[in-house]
Amino acid sequence: MHLAVALTADIAKNAGVAYVHYVSFMLCFGALVLERKLIKANPDRGEATAMVVTDIVYGIAALALLVSGILRVIHFGQGSEFYTQNPLFWWKVGLYLSVGGLSLYPTITYILWAIPLRKGELPQVSEALASRLAWIINIELVGFASIPFLATLMARGVGLPAA
Repeated sequence: MHLAVALTADIAKNAGVAYVHYVSFMLCFGALVLERKLIKANPDRGEATAMVVTDIVYGIAALALLVSGILRVIHFGQGSEFYTQNPLFWWKVGLYLSVGGLSLYPTITYILWAIPLRKGELPQVSEALASRLAWIINIELVGFASIPFLATLMARGVGLPAA
């Protein structure tokens, strides 16, 4: 026997918040990949501007990821106990916050690039700075790539207390 599930308003809201969450994650990851590809010493005006814009996209997507994640835990997910009682959830939160903390250095750097760019000048980016930014972004990428793995384990009940 085949049973169809009707698309109710609740299902649509839950799916919509989940969709925003997933798309935000993809945008964050994509922005980090692009930042990693673009970073180099002495970028030209277009490259430096692209880095600043990419970091803005990353920041907006990270905020959308955070807000949609909170909404999923509180209203639109499996129920707050499913998340808060699972240590893997706290590992995910810790990874997200760690990546966010690491991203402050590149973000502040790119904000400082905007000052000379507005004056029609190029930012001064040494090989050492470019290398440091590349390493930070590499670490962010590894951290971000680990989050879906933890999420897939959580979705299968790993980490939940025995019933």
